[in-house]
Amino acid sequence: MKRVLTVILSLIFILALVGCGTQKNEGSTSKSEDKTTIKIGASPQPHKEILEKVKPILKKAGYDLEIVEFTDYVTPNKALESGEIDANFFQHTPFLEEFNKKNKTNLVSVAKVHIEPLGFYSSKIKSLSELKDGAQIAIPNDATNGARALKLLAKEGLIKVKDGDTISKLDITENKKNLNIQEVDAPQLPRILADVDGAVINTNYALEANLNPTKDAIAIESKDSPYANIIAVRNEDKDKPYIKALAKAVNDEQIRKFINENYKGSIIPAF
Repeated sequence: MKRVLTVILSLIFILALVGCGTQKNEGSTSKSEDKTTIKIGASPQPHKEILEKVKPILKKAGYDLEIVEFTDYVTPNKALESGEIDANFFQHTPFLEEFNKKNKTNLVSVAKVHIEPLGFYSSKIKSLSELKDGAQIAIPNDATNGARALKLLAKEGLIKVKDGDTISKLDITENKKNLNIQEVDAPQLPRILADVDGAVINTNYALEANLNPTKDAIAIESKDSPYANIIAVRNEDKDKPYIKALAKAVNDEQIRKFINENYKGSIIPAF
């Protein structure tokens, strides 16, 4: 009988230890949802500049921010989807939706940060009225920014286009000046500016080329543009503590102040 009791007590003790171990593992699950270093992909300007100001805010919250620089509009989303980075900051929601649709991915926005109005630039003319018949105009070749560029040209009376969010050159209904509209990779637009009569350039690439949107652009998108630049993450990560901390930090009042004071209207806070 004593031997039986000893066996039973031993089994109870072992089960208790297993239970404690299970509880510890369960308790550490939420811990594994967090991390101390957040790796984010970003365009050099203005995204990286803004994130540099976010770093000390996140540091106070217990997180280090590692910024990985990208110079194109495709690689950052691929790197995010593959898990190479935790978030990225370079795009607006329509661009992200188009990427998800084409690549069958599920990347999501967790915070709006700023708006970068598209601008029309030229090294050959000072006014749109100087554009000659058959002038060469370069625009971004991605679907969303290309549509924005066409809408800007339409707003300035250079062309007429169909209604819609994702219009292309095929949706031009009137082109009285016979403008030769060329679609070019967005990063290349400032580099070919001297070779065309004008180009519609994203603000981040304009800034990199030392073009000031509020001074150098002949025409610019209105400030109520719906294309706010966002922080994008994988859908399964959107509620994790470090992502929530990142979203809160980029919408901090210090960041609003930095954008207003540093970019003086060429970039506008979206929060």
